[in-house]
Amino acid sequence: MPDLPDQIIWNAPDGDHPARRASQRSYAAVIAKDKDTWLTLFAPDAVLEDPVGPSFFDPEGQGHRGLEAISAFWDLAIAPIKEFTFTIKDSFAGGNSCANVGTFSTLMEDGTRADTELVAVYRLDEEGRIRSMCAHWEVERTMATLRKD
Repeated sequence: MPDLPDQIIWNAPDGDHPARRASQRSYAAVIAKDKDTWLTLFAPDAVLEDPVGPSFFDPEGQGHRGLEAISAFWDLAIAPIKEFTFTIKDSFAGGNSCANVGTFSTLMEDGTRADTELVAVYRLDEEGRIRSMCAHWEVERTMATLRKD
């Protein structure tokens, strides 16, 4: 297993699979608040769906398509978060993709915390960049975990 930041708790099978490593690099860049590095992980025509389907991040549910839209997603959904912790409970890698099962825990600037239970699927292109990332989670379930420290 690669050297991961403390905020990535990997309790899942691991192996040197390119899509699994891309997911881990993505989590590490988010934890480091390193938008530029995070964007380099994506193919120019990548699609990010987080969550899959309509949401307050993507009202039409079409996904964020291309680096400009993915960059705007960072500004909307990632930048405002003070701290992330990723707990991965299981990981399935095969072909050009990987599905991670886990909990993404967030801490907002005002002390509000939330836990998002999800399945995140990463699919790579021929050059090893993320072609698509689809996070399957339910807004209502996450909202039910909101709490203040």
